[in-house]
Amino acid sequence: MPQMAPLFWSFLFGFFLFSFMLFIIMNYYIIPLNKTSSNIYITTVNKKPWKL
Repeated sequence: MPQMAPLFWSFLFGFFLFSFMLFIIMNYYIIPLNKTSSNIYITTVNKKPWKL
């Protein structure tokens, strides 16, 4: 039915916004944690003093 089309597109738009915000939040909270943990691990393993 044509009168149901705006409800359908608004539902799809809301689902797209929800999934996009979830994707952004997951990237913000997961990737920096992996980068910092790997950087901390690398710096703790390679603790060699510089000799000139």
